[in-house]
Amino acid sequence: MKNTLDSTSEVEIQRRYYAETANKYDSLHVHEKDNHYFALCVMMGAIEFLDIESMLEVGSGTGRSMLRVKQQCPNLIVRGIEPVRELREIAYAKGISPEALTEGDALQLHFEDGQFDLVCAFGVLHHIRTPEVAIQEMLRVAKKGIFISDSNNFGQGHFLSRTIKQALNSMGLWPVADWIKTKGRGYTISEGDGLAYSYSIFNNYRQIYQSCKSVHLLNTSPGGINLYKTSDNLALLGIKN
Repeated sequence: MKNTLDSTSEVEIQRRYYAETANKYDSLHVHEKDNHYFALCVMMGAIEFLDIESMLEVGSGTGRSMLRVKQQCPNLIVRGIEPVRELREIAYAKGISPEALTEGDALQLHFEDGQFDLVCAFGVLHHIRTPEVAIQEMLRVAKKGIFISDSNNFGQGHFLSRTIKQALNSMGLWPVADWIKTKGRGYTISEGDGLAYSYSIFNNYRQIYQSCKSVHLLNTSPGGINLYKTSDNLALLGIKN
């Protein structure tokens, strides 16, 4: 199954989308008390619980998470990477320094092993074709843990849609179904989210679990007792030591 565009072209499409919509990024993607804000509030508690002294955010956008963390924890070292220059410039205008927020690639973080106590990402992984590579990099540069807020495609949609997707996934057929659904591209493009892949945080649960002492999950949207089956957005905290 070969994609019509290679991964480099997909990255270019996504970056161009954010560059062209940078001036309305906050109105499109940042909403008061949305799923990622809920997750951010949970992460603030984890920062206190784990005695975090330094943090890196992967894919900082216009800086909402960085600003909130710095406001609440002024002594915390807060750094971020964002590949889109236009988004970084908006963050700079909000008061984030160019030294704190730099250009970077989630698939190849330019930091040393264990350089930050906590590494986080909000709504980033479903825009990356190989999220496992980004997660491995996050785990590498994190000393104490990682925090992720992202989607669970198997909990999205009405009951019948979820049931079909979950059944296909249990049989190992979801990649084929997604390939057919996206007409061989493996991704969709929308005005509200740009280029996105069908992603579930559960896809990388085992990878994170193998590198962490404990892993904690919380639904950030309404869901039932089985988060995999019912919640379309989740927050994950992986504690390394």
